Amino acid sequence: MTKRQTADRLEPATVIRAALELLDEKGLDALSTRAVADRLGVRMNTVLWHVKTKARMLELMADAVVGEVPLDDLPDSPGPRAPEVIRRYRRALLAHRDGAALVVGTYAAEPHTLHLAETLVAALLDDGLNEREAAWTAWTLIYFTLGLTQEEQAAEQQSLDDRLATAISRTTHPALYRTLGHLTSESFDERFEFGLNSILGRR
Repeated sequence: MTKRQTADRLEPATVIRAALELLDEKGLDALSTRAVADRLGVRMNTVLWHVKTKARMLELMADAVVGEVPLDDLPDSPGPRAPEVIRRYRRALLAHRDGAALVVGTYAAEPHTLHLAETLVAALLDDGLNEREAAWTAWTLIYFTLGLTQEEQAAEQQSLDDRLATAISRTTHPALYRTLGHLTSESFDERFEFGLNSILGRR
C-alpha cells in the first residue's frame, strides 16, 4: 500500500481526535505528531499528510476545543449573552487537560474559533458598544479567560497554593500577605466571575 493510500484511510478529524485524546491523557508537553501517529498505528508521514506540521495540528486542535462550546440557546437579551458565551468558553477549556495552554499558544482563524468570536462580538455590539469597544472588549474577555484558566489548570497539577504561601513574606510583601487568602486555587470560580463583571462594567 502506498503512503497516499495509507493517508486516505484517515481523515483530518480522526487525527485531531486522537491528538486531543493524547492531550487529555499525557498533557501538552507530551504531544507530538509522532506520538499521535503511534496512537493511530500509522507512520508519522501519514499524520503529516493531513496536518502538515505540529503547529498546524495544534491550531486544528485548538479550533476543535472551541468547537465544543455550545452556542445555541443563548439568552435573547444581549446583556447576559456575552458573559454566557465566555462562561461556556471557559468550561470547554477546562474540559481538556492543558486546554487553555493549547489554545493560548495558537492563532487559529478557523471556523469554530471565528464562529465563537462572531457570536461574542455580535452580543457586545447588540449591547450598545461601538465597533472598537466591541472588538477590544471581546479580546480582553478572551485573554482574561485564557490566562486565568491556564493558571487554574496549572494549579490542578501543582501545589501552587503552598508555593505562593511560602514565597510571600509579611514584611517583604505586606500587600500580598494581606490579600493571600483571596489568591488560593479554591477561588477560581469567584475570581472568574469578578473579572468577567469588571470587564463588562457590571461590578
